[in-house]
Amino acid sequence: MTLTPHLQKLRTYCVSPSFCFLSRKGRGIFLESNTGRAARGLYDAGCIHPLGKLSAIMLIQFEQVSLSYDAAKPVLADVNFALPPSGFYFLTGPSGAGKSSLLRLIYCAEKPTAGRIFLFGHDTTHAARAELPALRRQIGVVFQDFRLVPHLTALENAALPLRLAGAEDAYVERHARELLEWVGLGPRLHAMPAELSGGEQQRVAIARAVVHKPKLLLADEPTGNVDDETAIKLFHLFDELHKMGTAVILATHQQNLVERFNKPALRLKAGHLAFQMSKAA
Repeated sequence: MTLTPHLQKLRTYCVSPSFCFLSRKGRGIFLESNTGRAARGLYDAGCIHPLGKLSAIMLIQFEQVSLSYDAAKPVLADVNFALPPSGFYFLTGPSGAGKSSLLRLIYCAEKPTAGRIFLFGHDTTHAARAELPALRRQIGVVFQDFRLVPHLTALENAALPLRLAGAEDAYVERHARELLEWVGLGPRLHAMPAELSGGEQQRVAIARAVVHKPKLLLADEPTGNVDDETAIKLFHLFDELHKMGTAVILATHQQNLVERFNKPALRLKAGHLAFQMSKAA
């Protein structure tokens, strides 16, 4: 997306809506928000902040980000959005739309082919490799395939991030145990992953992802391998974590889940981003 000098001046993101992004409409480029107002209205209302200042206060900011493994078919194309701290967002779209790739960019497992990404105010696109571990420690990730260590118990799996961080044994044991009890696995603390159901394994994975109290929790299709009843229970766990102060981005292709719960959504289709308002917006 090529911006004119006037649009360069307005190439900013508003703070008051849930998130906003730049998009094309006909021949123009507009700043969109979850209220549907265009750039001039936002600018006149005084709720646009200069890009340089905004990156320091936003949780995540993508600026004209593209990702390609094959030049002929980009995975993500010209993605622009900014998310304020402490929100809960769905990331939706059909399989192959680029959801996992976008999450990998957020938790610094990938570098974009073009554009810039800011995480907690830091430009991760140009960050040195030595700077990334400190940023990753502020993120918890829940994978669709759980990725539990098969020879460790549920308690040992949940405690693993704290063990690796060198936390004291007494704190590790107590905190991991409390989290597993909170997600309903108190009687299964010493069970091995192979002895747990899919829903139980996912709850261990959630406990492991938040045991170190991250600022941001990313969940990549966490309900993809469980039945609908378990999926709803898992969603309520994520919602409770959000209410406790953790920002959540939950990727799913299950539109029925998105429609059931009143949360804003980032929607990917063929590598491009759109916005879906919550019902209350």
